[in-house]
Amino acid sequence: MDQDDEGRLAAARLKLRAAVDKSRALGHELARAGPRLEEIQVKLRSLEVPVRAIRAPRAEVAAAGAHINHTVSPAIAVLKVFDAVHGLEPRLLAPGAARRDLPGYLAVLSQLEEARRFLAGNCGLAAQWLADIRQYLGDRDLAGPCFLANLGLTLNGLRAPTATGDLDGGLLSAALDILEAEFRRLLADHSAPVRMPKTAAAAALSAPPRVPAVTVQKLSLILDRLVSNGRKDSCVAAYIDARGTAVSVSLGALSFHYLRDPGQDAQALGPALEMWERHLEFVVHRLLESERQLRAKVFGQHKNAASLCFAEVAAQAIVLDFMRFGCALAITTKDPIKLLRFLEVFGCLNNLRPDFNRLFGGKACAEIQSQTRDLVKLSIDGAAEIFDELIVQVELQRHTPPPSDGGVPRLVAFVVKYCNQLLGDQYRSVLGQVLTIHRSWRNEVFNDKILVDVVLNIVKALEATFDVWSKAYDDAMLSCLFMMNTYWHFFRHLKATKLGEILGDAWLHEQELYKDYYFTLFIRESWGALPPLLSRGLILSSKGQATARNLVKQRLKTFNSSFDEMYSRQSLWVIPDKDLRQKMCNIVVQTIVPIYRSYLQNYGPLVEQEGNTGSYVRFTVDGMERMLRALYMPRPGGLRASN
Repeated sequence: MDQDDEGRLAAARLKLRAAVDKSRALGHELARAGPRLEEIQVKLRSLEVPVRAIRAPRAEVAAAGAHINHTVSPAIAVLKVFDAVHGLEPRLLAPGAARRDLPGYLAVLSQLEEARRFLAGNCGLAAQWLADIRQYLGDRDLAGPCFLANLGLTLNGLRAPTATGDLDGGLLSAALDILEAEFRRLLADHSAPVRMPKTAAAAALSAPPRVPAVTVQKLSLILDRLVSNGRKDSCVAAYIDARGTAVSVSLGALSFHYLRDPGQDAQALGPALEMWERHLEFVVHRLLESERQLRAKVFGQHKNAASLCFAEVAAQAIVLDFMRFGCALAITTKDPIKLLRFLEVFGCLNNLRPDFNRLFGGKACAEIQSQTRDLVKLSIDGAAEIFDELIVQVELQRHTPPPSDGGVPRLVAFVVKYCNQLLGDQYRSVLGQVLTIHRSWRNEVFNDKILVDVVLNIVKALEATFDVWSKAYDDAMLSCLFMMNTYWHFFRHLKATKLGEILGDAWLHEQELYKDYYFTLFIRESWGALPPLLSRGLILSSKGQATARNLVKQRLKTFNSSFDEMYSRQSLWVIPDKDLRQKMCNIVVQTIVPIYRSYLQNYGPLVEQEGNTGSYVRFTVDGMERMLRALYMPRPGGLRASN
């Protein structure tokens, strides 16, 4: 290769190297310019919308401005209301605001509710109008896609169902919580227990503590506002909790142990049933009646909620337990006393019937209504059944033995007292009502004359029964004593009574005459036989002192034997009536003692001469009188019962 060629190659190499270096320098410059180009690109994109509007035809831009201004006005109004809502927040959330000024608080709450209603009615509309503008801008290519997409997301949020809740920031919910707390506080501060008066007079003079009218008005206002905002269940729960607790505390001072164990004996059930009546009357007539009045004032037109509350409060008042106790009467032993218990239950429920109808008339108290009806029917059926069997029960006793001591049979004493009870003011009208209702169920008629006839037939059956008993005695004297006791019991315990008025004065006088007849007969046939044993015959005409002494001894011995036998028998007999017993003892003493005293005074010295007076004069005069006056005393346990 010649020298020229080498020169050309060297020159070409230099040019290539210079070109490579220049390319490298240009690459470095391009690398440094890349971020700046990207920044410029971003800026160009942000300028795309205004540039697009500038590029758009002038007529479209002018029309878009007017359209936008018209649409934005409702949105501006919504924003102003939203600002007003936030302005209410300090007044609604201030501590104690509802307690200090409830009307003012409710007025502010009304403003919030009105603002929420405005937002609920206009937010969606404003959002829809803004969406129309978005569509308008997009259709005319007056805004970029990114802007339109973000605007769409925002508008969708405004159109969502929870938009109004989000717009007030939960302010209404917080305000309602404050009102609910105030509702509970007012109830708690005015739920004093009701005390049961100790006597009927005290009950007439006292009244249950009442919730002040101002407090009732506040409770009603709060309730209305809470219910209108969907808080009815919370109000009902709060009311039941507060008033139910007050009722429980009121009842806590009383003893209801008898409700858990009613027992099987109708007679023993009397005191428990008396407490049952007093407690039920207190619970229904005073405790629950005051609750009904308060409920009506607080709940006003909210009838369903009021009924539900009262039913739950009544459950705290154990009304159903009272009904179950009454029904437990059905399983007690069947006897005449059970009839009185049934009448007492029916009478109590009948007296409280207006209260029951007023208190428990709603559907919420259906169980109380059902159990009350069951108890009323049970009382009527049970009372009517026992009443119809009374005369049969008396006749069945006819075949039992009479009292061995000649006293008044328990059956006689019981029937006399029992019939007077049935005809007395406490039971007669109630029994008439019960029997009238029971007969009406069978399409039969009942009147007071039927009741009187039944009672008279019971008395006749009783007379026939103790006539049979009088003939059952082997000892005629004991039979006389029995008849005397029984007739006197009739007269003494029927005079000036309802049953005595029905039987009449002539019938009562007849009983007194029978008593006198058997009294006289008893004295004559028993103690009247002893004085002749101390006869003075032959003693005065006897020849010699020894003969007279022997006659005196013989007669004293016979008298002592007869007296011992008579006293031994009659010391087991009784006269229950104190006045009749004293009269009998006085007559016996007058029949025996004077003659015995005179005999000893006249002939005692004849016996004393032999020195063995005790063999013939066994009783001193005073000792004999004491013995006779101690006769016929009732044994412990009262009237004797036939077996």
